[in-house]
Amino acid sequence: MRVVVAGASGVIGTALTPVLRAAGHEVIRLVRRAASAPDERSWDPDAGTIADGALDGVDAVINLCAVDTTAKRWTPAFKQELLDSRVVPTRVLAEAVASHGVPALLNSSSVAYYGDTGDRVIDESVPAGSGFLAEMDRDREAACVAAADARVVLLRTGIVLSPTGGLLGQLRPMVAWGFGGRMGDGRQYLSWISLHDEVAAIQFALEHKEVRGPLNLSGPQPVTNAEMVRAVGQLLRRPTPWVYPAWLLRAFAGELADAGALTGQRAVPDALLRHGFEFHHPTVAQALAAARPIG
Repeated sequence: MRVVVAGASGVIGTALTPVLRAAGHEVIRLVRRAASAPDERSWDPDAGTIADGALDGVDAVINLCAVDTTAKRWTPAFKQELLDSRVVPTRVLAEAVASHGVPALLNSSSVAYYGDTGDRVIDESVPAGSGFLAEMDRDREAACVAAADARVVLLRTGIVLSPTGGLLGQLRPMVAWGFGGRMGDGRQYLSWISLHDEVAAIQFALEHKEVRGPLNLSGPQPVTNAEMVRAVGQLLRRPTPWVYPAWLLRAFAGELADAGALTGQRAVPDALLRHGFEFHHPTVAQALAAARPIG
């Protein structure tokens, strides 16, 4: 297939592109600058423009665009930046998919769509929750409406356990230096997935045309915050005795503490499993071991 990827320079996109090419797919990367390589095409989502011919003969568009929610403290301006980084590119790509007759749009979202769900197990049938992150994902998914005639897959991703960046980029050094510990009461659930399985699941959704609609990209065994920290400690052979109270997290991270660190989702990949997807790293211990830096 001929596949266009937006957001190809991120952690997931960087891992996804070579995997798709190894599987025989042609990958075109959308870049927000002048194209400088044969596999690049320019676009400007803020202006609503995509280079002429970029979507000609394309079988699918994969949209991974999003600014990291932990990149800055949540000011009103940064929250608008987070929203715009998701909704604007999605709308532009959905309209382009519709106008060019592209058969499929795989669009990034997250399990934060469900809001804070406590210890309740949730699958793709659960409606959108409340709060800024949930509403942002709801708006991002709603922006796909222009591509309603295509096969639209909503990639609701959990926390991606990667060798670089993300949750582990913050948690690993804390644990290694002896400061590992749970956040708040530690009972909030984390829906995680290994980078390997994240990429494999996107490829699976691309290649299996019966897959459409919401798709939880998360491991089959969600864990609590306390269990995640303990698992990292076991991997690094370090104790994790500390407790970071909610008031301290709020003082340090502001609104992000309540929206992210102190709340969570116990999301399970029901749709993936029903369609026959097999996880390479079904437990958090396996995913953490796979995310261990090389060297």
